[in-house]
Amino acid sequence: MKKIKVKGKHFILSLVCLVLGFMIAFSYHLTQIENQNEHLNRSGKQYEKTLVLRNQLIAQEETNRKLQKELHQKQDKVLKNEKDLAKEAQVFLNQAEDTEKYRMFLGKVMVKGKGVKITLSDGDYDPKEVNINNYLVHEHHVFKVVNELYISGAAAVAINGQRLTSHSYIVCNGPVITVDGVQYPAPFVITAIGDSDVLASSINLTGGVRDQLVNDNLVFTLEKVNEMIMNPILGS
Repeated sequence: MKKIKVKGKHFILSLVCLVLGFMIAFSYHLTQIENQNEHLNRSGKQYEKTLVLRNQLIAQEETNRKLQKELHQKQDKVLKNEKDLAKEAQVFLNQAEDTEKYRMFLGKVMVKGKGVKITLSDGDYDPKEVNINNYLVHEHHVFKVVNELYISGAAAVAINGQRLTSHSYIVCNGPVITVDGVQYPAPFVITAIGDSDVLASSINLTGGVRDQLVNDNLVFTLEKVNEMIMNPILGS
C-alpha cells in the first residue's frame, strides 16, 4: 500500500476550503437570521398598522353612531315642527273660513249659489172668519221660515230681495211687514242660498214649518233655484 504524503500546499488548500465553507455556512445562517428578523419586524409593523386602522375604524363607527343619533333627534324635531305648522295652518284655515262665514252672515260679501225660494201669501178671504188676522202673514210666520233656513245651513237669506244680517229686525204692522225699516206688503218672497235639497227637506218635514203655515190658512209655495246672487249690503 502506497502512502500519500501531505505536502504543505495541500494543507493550506484544505484549510482555505474549510474556512471558506465555514464562512459560507455562517453567512447563510446569518442571512436566515436577518430574514427572520426582517420578517418579524415587518409582521410587527403590519400588526401595529392593522391595530391603528382597527382603532380608527372603531372610533369612526362610534362617531357615526353619535351622528346617526343626532340625525334621528333632528328628524323627530323636524317632524314635530311640521305637525305643529300643520296644526297652525289648519287653525288659520278654520279662522279664515269662519271669517268668511261671518262676513256672509253680516252681509259684507256677495254670495252666489243654488238655493230655495219660498213665497208666503195671505190666505183667501173668508167672510165667515171674524178675525182678519187669522189668514194674514205675520212676522212670526216669517221668523219660522228664516230661522229654519239658517238652522239648515243657509249662507244668506233675503226677504223680498232685502238681505238679512245678524242685526236685522222684522216687525208686523197690519197687512205689511217691516224689515230693517223697509215696509213690504204680501206676498213675502224669502230666498236662501245653500244646499237646496237640504233646505227644502227641512222646510217640508212632516209637522214642520210648511205644515204649521198651511194650518194657519196661509198660501205656501217652495221652489228650488239652481243659481241666485245676493249682493253685499251697502254701507256694511
